[in-house]
Amino acid sequence: MRALIQRVKYAKVSAGGETVSESGAGLLVFLGVCRGDEAKDAQYLAKKTARLRVFADEAGKLNRSLLETAGEAMVVSQFTLYGDCRKGLRPGFDRAAPAEKANELYQAFLAELAGEGIPVKSGVFQADMLVELGNDGPVTLLLET
Repeated sequence: MRALIQRVKYAKVSAGGETVSESGAGLLVFLGVCRGDEAKDAQYLAKKTARLRVFADEAGKLNRSLLETAGEAMVVSQFTLYGDCRKGLRPGFDRAAPAEKANELYQAFLAELAGEGIPVKSGVFQADMLVELGNDGPVTLLLET
């Protein structure tokens, strides 16, 4: 499982021309699910995401987490995080989990993150979405299980 995390001032997701979700300051999480991933992977990444110290403290050091800043998380399913571009010009997605399993683990990640006390917003699984964000920093990190 992969989570591409960006610190944001805001995030907004639209699908079908309509806004489906908006969040304030916090993290935008693009979540990719790989074949073989399990519920324990979603649990691990959710705990890590909630506690990841990417927000500045009084001294300006990245020393605070979502839990400490009362930030929000916008989570968007992103199977293309498992795109393999090593051969040719068209990415291959053989490593991405099948849609049913990916959605199950995406939902598990959302539930685990909310269970950590984080206000969670989300995109629409398998939808063609427009994601808008105010990248803060920028701070962008990749977490993997």
